[in-house]
Amino acid sequence: MNMIQMMQQAQKMQKKFKETQDELANIEITGQSASGAVEVTCNGQGKFKSIKLKPEAINPENPESVDSDTLEMLEDLIIEAITSATDKATAQMETKMKAITGGISIPGLF
Repeated sequence: MNMIQMMQQAQKMQKKFKETQDELANIEITGQSASGAVEVTCNGQGKFKSIKLKPEAINPENPESVDSDTLEMLEDLIIEAITSATDKATAQMETKMKAITGGISIPGLF
């Protein structure tokens, strides 16, 4: 295989990698706990997208006592905490990966 063929093959792989990353970013995957009382959705890359809480997740003995404003407030607080942790983890990963790659951007890594 000559150098031009290797470069062409590398470009095809890079394009396919990018297409796969885009596809994964648009997939939604949902996980549940407590018989569906807590539901979390991520994309195919494992990035958090949303959380939904049911009243029985907050007060299983008396779910009617939990109003929708309380559920929304808790969902917002959890979203904020997850987003904060994810942003911090991404920043650390980018810093460490740049140290390894010498600042060269490798698509899909960060």
